[in-house]
Amino acid sequence: MGFEDFAGAHQAVLWSVFGIALIMGAVVNKTNFCTMGAVSDLVNMGDTGRFRAWIFAMAVAIIGVIILEKTGAMSMDITRPPYRSASFAWPEYLFGGFLFGIGMTLGSGCGNKTLIRIGGGNIKSIIVLLVIAVFAYFMVNPFPGTDKTLYSELFYPWTNPLAVSLSTRQDLGSMIGAIVAADTAPAVVRTWVGAILAGLLLIFVFKSSDFRGRFDNVLGGLVVGLAVLAAWYATGDLTTINADGETYTWTQYASNDVWDMMEEDPRPRSIGIQSFTFINPAGETLGYAINGLNKLYVTFGVMALSGVIAGSFLWALISGGFRFEWFASVRDFITHLFGGTLMGIGGVLGLGCTIGQGITGVSTLAIGSFTAFAGIVFGSALTMKIQYYKMVYEDANFFSVLLTSLVDMRLLPGGLRTLEAV
Repeated sequence: MGFEDFAGAHQAVLWSVFGIALIMGAVVNKTNFCTMGAVSDLVNMGDTGRFRAWIFAMAVAIIGVIILEKTGAMSMDITRPPYRSASFAWPEYLFGGFLFGIGMTLGSGCGNKTLIRIGGGNIKSIIVLLVIAVFAYFMVNPFPGTDKTLYSELFYPWTNPLAVSLSTRQDLGSMIGAIVAADTAPAVVRTWVGAILAGLLLIFVFKSSDFRGRFDNVLGGLVVGLAVLAAWYATGDLTTINADGETYTWTQYASNDVWDMMEEDPRPRSIGIQSFTFINPAGETLGYAINGLNKLYVTFGVMALSGVIAGSFLWALISGGFRFEWFASVRDFITHLFGGTLMGIGGVLGLGCTIGQGITGVSTLAIGSFTAFAGIVFGSALTMKIQYYKMVYEDANFFSVLLTSLVDMRLLPGGLRTLEAV
């Protein structure tokens, strides 16, 4: 798509994102697509339906990215955040994902589900979102009167030295290509690796007759995957042509080069090729409010959050599912606050949430995204196990519950079990 000026292109992106997010919000509400619920179903009941829907969304997004890159429509080598960065900060991906997984379990859902619940009238999810926003904001923005952030104080000193500087970009195509197909262009290897991975994921998903028989699971996974793909396209396939006939792409606008020549035109925040993620955007939305609703702070993320809530709200009204909900107790309130805190910190540290890393990042084949995904699932599954054992064995100490939970997950030998299996 071509535009005569940047302002027109920027507005097109923002409203396109809102529209895509609105559709996604309505469908996610309708189908009960929920990544935390997917882990819960798997851990507590052995039901893989919603987990397969999540995997299906990944496969759809991977296939879409392969097509976009193969046709030359865009490149995912430079995105926001930089999923394919050569710096493999594995402690941040893994620990951030782990914290987020714990947080989404304590907070009754991931960032996307929190927005869906808000649209459906859940007032306690508003509180959770506010907590997420505050911690996400200060993970990347300094505290008032200082140059220090939560990230710089709590994580950078020990995670940065452990990061691995790769000789290639961290996507599977580039890394495998450098090892076994040095004379082949990374893009070619990436296409084959992505196609094989997507094919294996689709086989896993559709070999389940139960999954195939649940229309909502199929619809939810398909729409979420397509929404991620549509956002990639909306932010990547844009050009502007100025009065002198000079053409600039969206990627160039994301750099400083173009803006150095446009001193009279203030630079909006967070420009670049990107797709859905919901934790850092919560912080961006807080920043938009803090800065007096200045339009320069209306970002992709702000519009994405607004669109998902609006879509969920519309479906709740249409289906008659809108209802107000508040905390059941003081303990419930504290648990959700703690969950929101861990989601805000972990989601930024791990460069994304269940959607941001689990689908958007995975679509780029970045190993950091797979690492964060593993951390999220592990953190959530372990928390659910611990909660369950604490409910059954009220007097058991935490260490006993933790050991038994890890044994159940086959991460420790059975001889270390301290409580009977339930």
